Amino acid sequence: MNHNDLEFFRALLTKMLEDAQQKGDSTLENMTDSNEIFADPADRATAESDRAFTLRIRDRERRLIRKIQAALQRIDDGTFGVCDECGKDVSIERLKARPVTRLCINCKARQEANEHLHGDF
Repeated sequence: MNHNDLEFFRALLTKMLEDAQQKGDSTLENMTDSNEIFADPADRATAESDRAFTLRIRDRERRLIRKIQAALQRIDDGTFGVCDECGKDVSIERLKARPVTRLCINCKARQEANEHLHGDF
């Protein structure tokens, strides 16, 4: 991978990181106070369901932030775009589609097939 490619992915990942952090901050700001009192149990259940959903979204955002930070670190240490399993280059097309990926398409397909076969999904 050449210098221009690495700079493209650094800029893309940095933008993704900023967006994810901003979404995470707004998610936390929009969460309702858990001390609200509800006269109707159905309203309480709906509020708790909404809160659980919001927390799941926040958890996904948090995990994405960690993956983006790890990808940026791989750019810095020279391992970005190299498959963790086979050591071959990950295609530019795959990296554009999923810049945080650590596996080439062949290793990812094999991993998913094994998960499906063993029910580890």
